Amino acid sequence: MAKTFGITDEVRREALVKAVAVRRERAELRSRLKAGDLLLADLLKRTDDDTVGKMKALSVIESLPGVGKVKARRAMESLGIAENRRLRGLGRRQRSDLLKAFG
Repeated sequence: MAKTFGITDEVRREALVKAVAVRRERAELRSRLKAGDLLLADLLKRTDDDTVGKMKALSVIESLPGVGKVKARRAMESLGIAENRRLRGLGRRQRSDLLKAFG
């Protein structure tokens, strides 16, 4: 077995399969947000789940109905949330402000 960066090919393949599954699940969540089938408040309650907690806040806001890239960036800036912030890293006040703005 060839080793790449200290891991076996088998472990690397398993990690890639897992990464693809997580990306699909996050895409599905963003799609449900866009369609209105999932509320932002409900998503924020699930941040203990790695799949949700590691989603970027900007990506989630852009996925909301009627919100595009420009509006999402402006909202993040006005709420004092860094563009690279993930959902799990949001503080209580930031969550509250997001829900007031988009909930």
